[in-house]
Amino acid sequence: MDIDELRGRIDAIDLELLELLEQRASCAKQIGALKRDTTRTFHDPEREAAVFDRLEKSVDARAEPAFPKSAVRGVFREVMSACLSVEAKITVAYLGPPGTFTHMAARSAFGVAATYADTSTIAGVFDAVTRGSADYGVVPMENSSAGGVTYTLDCLVETDAKIRRELVLDVSQCLLSNAAELTEIRRVYSHPQALSQCREWLEKHLPTAQLVVSPSTSAAAREASSDPGSAAVASHLAADLFGLAVIRQAIQDRQENATRFVVLSQNDAPATGNDRTTIIFSTPHEQGALRRVLELFDSAGINLSRIESRPSQRELWEYVFVTDIEGHRADPRIYQALQALASACSMVKVLGSYPRAT
Repeated sequence: MDIDELRGRIDAIDLELLELLEQRASCAKQIGALKRDTTRTFHDPEREAAVFDRLEKSVDARAEPAFPKSAVRGVFREVMSACLSVEAKITVAYLGPPGTFTHMAARSAFGVAATYADTSTIAGVFDAVTRGSADYGVVPMENSSAGGVTYTLDCLVETDAKIRRELVLDVSQCLLSNAAELTEIRRVYSHPQALSQCREWLEKHLPTAQLVVSPSTSAAAREASSDPGSAAVASHLAADLFGLAVIRQAIQDRQENATRFVVLSQNDAPATGNDRTTIIFSTPHEQGALRRVLELFDSAGINLSRIESRPSQRELWEYVFVTDIEGHRADPRIYQALQALASACSMVKVLGSYPRAT
């Protein structure tokens, strides 16, 4: 077959795909109608994860797959997002403005068909979820190099929002500009944290450029888009939103740079067999209190993957401990450990059980 014949075949396949997508959307619409008569939620991230798993295993089973496995999730995430939009309108609040890494994380979780509402603060995301003006919220939880995000931890302690899901996003800082060459760049805009993450690269490649602090990486991209001879340190998404070119990719000094985000909801997730539970607790002001609590987990064979102390905001010099444990709160050994914990602590609160990020 020559090129024209192959392109004709592709056109025919595209029409077949469109017909199959029409059938899939019709099934989704029927599912939405059935769900309206029950208490089941429209969005089911556990079901989505199972679909991704099944499709990737199908690719692995092929002797010589032509379609890249790395593209499966991206393609089917948008298919599922579009089909979900015909079941029900899903609103997702996130820490804005548009183009930030939190925006990227939200789109990674829910696709482009969801309705997105950006807020100026992390507390605003929690407020949208607890008031019901958003079905879900997305906020950063911790960074691999900078540690926990204190505002998120404090809001988890103070509100009734639950962690529904987690996802880990590689934070790849890019240099965005409309300049043709690095030598044309005289100013670099970005958030202080992003500038700090790229300090060595900027000193080596743009030693004379003025570093200008912006309130966010997205705001930096907006500034660079209207300032000739400037650049921004921001994300790929910010480049798309503000019409900038990606001049250099992955300019952060530490290549292993990832952020863990959490999806907030009014309810947490059912058990999947590969789960994490986040709790907070406080101990009495007496010698050995924290050690005795940790021994409860140890004797139950429960792994603590993270523990961090935060001021309780209730009493001077009183602290709570934010802890991630492996397993779901419905698991018998986790349930029993939490019961024992309630007897040993002055306060225990489950912030959510949810599937671990893959």
